[in-house]
Amino acid sequence: MSDAAARRPARIVLVTSAVVAAVAHVPVTPGHLREAPYLGVLFVLMTAACLGLAGAALMSQRAAVLVAFAAVCSAAIVGYVLTRLVAFPEIADDVGNWLEPFGIVSVLAETAVVIAAVRLLRSGDGSAEGLVASGSCGYDQHRGLQTGAEADQ
Repeated sequence: MSDAAARRPARIVLVTSAVVAAVAHVPVTPGHLREAPYLGVLFVLMTAACLGLAGAALMSQRAAVLVAFAAVCSAAIVGYVLTRLVAFPEIADDVGNWLEPFGIVSVLAETAVVIAAVRLLRSGDGSAEGLVASGSCGYDQHRGLQTGAEADQ
């Protein structure tokens, strides 16, 4: 099995989990926009970021997309944990509510995104070659991960 074929499952998990994480935020966003507008706005941004990054992962060959995935989803997991441990303004009732169904779906999907992104970064795969038919990849065995215009050449 080629390296690209071995990385394909991680890319599929990455993109699929990002879409699941985005969709899981949609049903709870209106309530948060009413109760705690700052969190509602963060949910809208999280949804947009996950969908945007999923699209970018299908079209981009840059390791920066994987780093962004890991950062965004890690921040979301930390936010979920913090709101369950500490009373945030306007949503103190979330403290201790670890089993909120959409929260569980979100955290599981976000965790899968982080694991897949880290796995792909550690494998040296800065390309989207597993999901995109492209003649160019963002990884050169001699120079390592490429960024910016280097990956697009």
